[in-house]
Amino acid sequence: MRRQRNAARAKGPSQRQYRVGEELRHALAHILDHAHFRDPDLSGVSVTVTEVRISPDLRNATAYVTPLGGRDMDKVVAALNRASGYFRREIARAVVLRVVPDIAFVPDTSFDYSTRIDAILAAPQVARDLTSHDRDRDDEDGSTASGGADPGRRDGGGRAPS
Repeated sequence: MRRQRNAARAKGPSQRQYRVGEELRHALAHILDHAHFRDPDLSGVSVTVTEVRISPDLRNATAYVTPLGGRDMDKVVAALNRASGYFRREIARAVVLRVVPDIAFVPDTSFDYSTRIDAILAAPQVARDLTSHDRDRDDEDGSTASGGADPGRRDGGGRAPS
């Protein structure tokens, strides 16, 4: 029995975890839109909740957030964590769950990561390597970038030479 549980955890989050995480994300977004915070670090700040991951026992949740424009990320995340009790209470009113999870807010760095990957792919050295790799693959296939037969070939294109 123990092995089956460990194997299930190795597969990744369950469908229930995804559903509850998405419900929590919607509830948090609604709370952040309509709440009036006393904390000066949260007042007037627009925060996006990009993802909520929840533990298999549905008792702990991690909310990935980013403030609009990415400014003051550390201050906003610290303020959200200070107000986690308030969010937990509001989620208890908004979402029907047997146990309301504890919520930890962490900065979402996926936008920074994707920007860095885009910059790497746009670098001249990488772009040169990518285009030469595409040409090499086309040469192996016997086709060209235009997708048709090469007009410069003497054997008539796709036919094997006789």
